[in-house]
Amino acid sequence: MYRIILAFVMILCTTISFSQLQLPSFFGDNMVLQQKSMTSVWGKDVPNSAVVITGSWNERVATNTDKEGKWHVKLATPEAGGPYTLTIQGSEKIVLKNVLIGEVWICSGQSNMEMPLKGFRNQPVNGSDEAIANASNNKIRLFNVDRKASLVPLNDVSGKWAVTEQQTVKDFSAVAYFFGKTLNDSLNVPIGLISVAWGSSKVEAWMDEKTISKFKNIEIEKEIPAEKPQRSPIFLYNGMIHPLQGFTIKGFIWYQGEGNRQNAKEYTDLFPAMISQWRNQWGQGDLPFYFVQIAPFGKDAKIPDGAFLRESQLKTMQKVTNTGMVVIIDIGDCEAIHPPDKQQVGERLAYWSLAKSYDMSGISYSGPLYKKMIKAKGGRVILYFDYSDKGLSSFGNPLTGFEVAGTDRVFYPAIAEINDDGSVIVFSKQVKQPKAVRYGFKNCPTGTLFNTQGLPASPFRTDNWER
Repeated sequence: MYRIILAFVMILCTTISFSQLQLPSFFGDNMVLQQKSMTSVWGKDVPNSAVVITGSWNERVATNTDKEGKWHVKLATPEAGGPYTLTIQGSEKIVLKNVLIGEVWICSGQSNMEMPLKGFRNQPVNGSDEAIANASNNKIRLFNVDRKASLVPLNDVSGKWAVTEQQTVKDFSAVAYFFGKTLNDSLNVPIGLISVAWGSSKVEAWMDEKTISKFKNIEIEKEIPAEKPQRSPIFLYNGMIHPLQGFTIKGFIWYQGEGNRQNAKEYTDLFPAMISQWRNQWGQGDLPFYFVQIAPFGKDAKIPDGAFLRESQLKTMQKVTNTGMVVIIDIGDCEAIHPPDKQQVGERLAYWSLAKSYDMSGISYSGPLYKKMIKAKGGRVILYFDYSDKGLSSFGNPLTGFEVAGTDRVFYPAIAEINDDGSVIVFSKQVKQPKAVRYGFKNCPTGTLFNTQGLPASPFRTDNWER
């Protein structure tokens, strides 16, 4: 008799758990939905039952759950505004309150994206006190995805939406916040920021098994590594990205790369593959993907792995459509892998977004990028750059960081001068017949070349030599 009662109770509990209307955590109070879109909303309820989704902006959609209880709809959203309510009526009724319509961005990467506005222990964020003190803004909403590694793709994450105020913003990504604040100031619309980051993670961790399997030299772990799951393929994708797929957004910002300095050559293919995978899985076309080139850090070495990683990132921007790269060679710290000037990083990401995703004219968004080299008389080389229409400048500082090599492939420090036409002339007395030029191609270079709008040139090299 006891076993019969126990079995009945278990069946009843199972039935009750399935009968409850369930939503992923990112559909909640204080959320932001992407404006002027057919935004996706989904959840679970009783199998083969009716569900009605109503936005208080006069939009209503009805659907039915499938045999597993899953449902999914597309809900038309108006221009930016709010607050609204979003009501889901099924076996139960859920009313999501204080919902805004605006621009939604996913902000992902490793520790430099994860670093909170209050900073890490003994690692500050410049201007954090002032930023936190003045942060209260009902039009910027924050969702921080808790860390979760998984062997299999999950359907939900842990986290909740919060209105930006002193207590919520201090623990949120500094880069993401400054990015969102700049967008809000410029566009005057609500901004939703979803932070999905884990310190020291490799790009492989953010990719799915199908994509990773194309790289034959990368092994997929069969169990969660005890100490650093964020460095193993697929784990963070499964636990933190897969659940978010389909949530309608405007685009992505990304700050990662330090975790892949030891395999920079592979990163040239891995990073574009990840971007393509995410875009395909979101199903919104070639979503904007703006990322940060890693900062100067560490000691110079015979093989500068940091320089090669930056080169891989530059190649990604040059070959992958609708991407943009923020250069921060001028604001790094050779002794700190987490440079404290997060405000300029976030603002420079926003410049890309404002200019390219929101078509704001007059905003300079990229620093100079090497275009071509012409050999001149007397062992001199002339370099030309894109994104330098109004000229180049070192802003009164010595123009350093250039090197020249001849056929022996030995690089010597070079003298560099800016010409009136926006080109740079480079030469070295030690190299009579120059074959290659490099700029800032070290682990910890110093940025000295800028366009006149104050954005730094990306490190580059004109050769393709192994070292």
